[in-house]
Amino acid sequence: MTRLRYLDTNTFYRQKFGVKVYKAAVILASTCPNRDGTCGTGGCIFCSEGGSGEFAQCESTVKESLDKAIDRVRKKAGTDAKYVAYFQSFSNTYVPAAKLDQALCEAESHPDVVQISIATRPDCLPDDIMEVLAKHAGVFPLMVELGLQTANDKTGRLINRGFDRACFDDAVSRLTAIGCETAAHVIFGLPGEDTEDMMESVRAASVCTGVKFTCLYIPKNTVIEKMWRAGEVEVLGMEEYFDIVERALDILPSGCAVFRVTGDCPKKILLAPEWTANKRQVVNYINRRFGI
Repeated sequence: MTRLRYLDTNTFYRQKFGVKVYKAAVILASTCPNRDGTCGTGGCIFCSEGGSGEFAQCESTVKESLDKAIDRVRKKAGTDAKYVAYFQSFSNTYVPAAKLDQALCEAESHPDVVQISIATRPDCLPDDIMEVLAKHAGVFPLMVELGLQTANDKTGRLINRGFDRACFDDAVSRLTAIGCETAAHVIFGLPGEDTEDMMESVRAASVCTGVKFTCLYIPKNTVIEKMWRAGEVEVLGMEEYFDIVERALDILPSGCAVFRVTGDCPKKILLAPEWTANKRQVVNYINRRFGI
């Protein structure tokens, strides 16, 4: 069993806020520069039509979206739980600065929200957006989640990511300087990568407050589906994937938070790997293997 030198999600939030904390996923952005032609089209080859935010709530206001998202988990969470307002889908700093400012103000005013997390790309942090983030980070706990996926720029070009590792490194440095916490998303099993490539991605991500790991999924109606059907991509088996996760956990620096050791792809669009569809089985396996 891997020794818990890192912080699991529950421990991280309990140390910060003293209560159980859940994420309430909402939608702010509707596209990203890798879809609208600014730096590319079609998005990353594994990105679904929903911008990897199929579980996020979308209502007419941020408050209404948060209320709906919280209602979905309140029965499990209990009345004492608090929430992270998680702007999840697409690139949530790829919006006008005034829109981001208003959304953050609404989220901060929600009585059950104790932190805001913003999912985005490292190439979507222009000066006016950084000014908004700095303003809010000075008064409210704010985390920016960056989709690194891989530290290997050759793989980055293959997956149509649209930015390089240097862009990611610069983004983390600038966000840290203005008081934002950061998290990095890493995908294991990308085409052509071996375990050492994946561990280099973990080392690159470990400069952040925390990390999120997931395996490569094959969602319907994506470029990666075409590659998979053509035999150009293989997906990881469950034990194979968690062998990689265990190696990753072993090299994380002490105190780094692990917010996710595997993710969820909605069953309605998931083609592979099939083992990920049985969430109960996966959770039980994680608990047995890692003691978390």
